Amino acid sequence: MAAERLQKLLSAAGLGSRRQAETWLAAGRVRVNGQPAQVGDRANPLVDRITVDGRPLQTRLGPLVLLLNKPTGVVCSCRDPEGRPTVLDLLPPAMRQGLGLHPVGRLDVASRGALLLSNDGALTLRLTHPRYGHQKTYRVWVRGRPEQALLQRWRAGVPLDGHPSQPLRLRVVRQKSERCLLEITMAEGRNRQIRRTAELLGHPVIDLQRIAIDALQLGDLPEGRWRQLEPQEWEPWLPSCSESG
Repeated sequence: MAAERLQKLLSAAGLGSRRQAETWLAAGRVRVNGQPAQVGDRANPLVDRITVDGRPLQTRLGPLVLLLNKPTGVVCSCRDPEGRPTVLDLLPPAMRQGLGLHPVGRLDVASRGALLLSNDGALTLRLTHPRYGHQKTYRVWVRGRPEQALLQRWRAGVPLDGHPSQPLRLRVVRQKSERCLLEITMAEGRNRQIRRTAELLGHPVIDLQRIAIDALQLGDLPEGRWRQLEPQEWEPWLPSCSESG
């Protein structure tokens, strides 16, 4: 969401006409991030704290979807009882409360890369329920140089906890003397599945980065940063009229 003129935002929030909003601005009743605002100023209600007479502006937002590049050491949760930083801590203060944003799926604390945040329950269900089989792609450094027979075994699906695993796509991207970079695309998402499988096969994970969710690429988004997705980027994940009907 781009920054918009404050009188438009105040009017869209149902507080009055744009002309009334201009009067409030001229009277110093409106502040943005604690600073008095003027007629013509712009703000983004997703990242800026807008108040009228000291009361936060209640914006009317539709579905909101963010793509975040999660760093290691950050927990995929809205809050953490151990006091560790969470993915919401990477957002501006104005976005951490009141918008209903939550992680869509998980990346363990030691992993990094593409993670979605949303306030839309239907989208969250669609992306996290196993029956929809959304593909996620990872770049994974493992210790050692796995042999082709072992990689083929991984591709076929390595059982975990006595249950079979689904086949997946795996290719070798780069090999060094003591480690190997793999690209793995899979529709399954058990807890720490890649790490547990790599450990079981004798090639523990050194680094794990998720680089894509279906066709949505992480791209050059810097680590620890986020961007708001356009509707055309996330609407294909929602059920079609024929499915919902």
